[in-house]
Amino acid sequence: MWVFIRAVTYATFFIGFWLVFLPARLVSWSGMPSIAVIGLWQIFGMILAAVGGALALWCIFTFVFVGKGTPAPFDPPRRLVVRGPYRIVRNPMYVGAALVLAGAALYYKSLPLLAYAILFVLAMHLLVLLYEEPTLRRTFGDDYEVYCGRVGRWLPKS
Repeated sequence: MWVFIRAVTYATFFIGFWLVFLPARLVSWSGMPSIAVIGLWQIFGMILAAVGGALALWCIFTFVFVGKGTPAPFDPPRRLVVRGPYRIVRNPMYVGAALVLAGAALYYKSLPLLAYAILFVLAMHLLVLLYEEPTLRRTFGDDYEVYCGRVGRWLPKS
């Protein structure tokens, strides 16, 4: 139960800052007016954001119940997580977050939010390459190498 509480706390701060606070500030700073009418773009944006949010939550629960850890780098899973959405791609949590940001960009028809989403993806890619993958290789060794051979980093392998 304690790992679940930690995961929810860390995820709330991550999601709250990167996916809610900063995008809201960006919308505010750009002077975009409120959306008066919900149209096709807004509906598609809400669906995309909801799918991304659900994927991110699925990843958090998988980390807690399968990996016995949290998404936070300072409190990682104790076991290599290769189940749930991690069977399809190695970084589904970041894919979910990117979908949330892309959904917000569509909802607001915002190029600044789209640029933020692209910068977020690039930053997460660098984090994965420079920190997460080397750390996982050191921690889980051959099991992680086999996993990398089976599952793509961002896109499913055929």
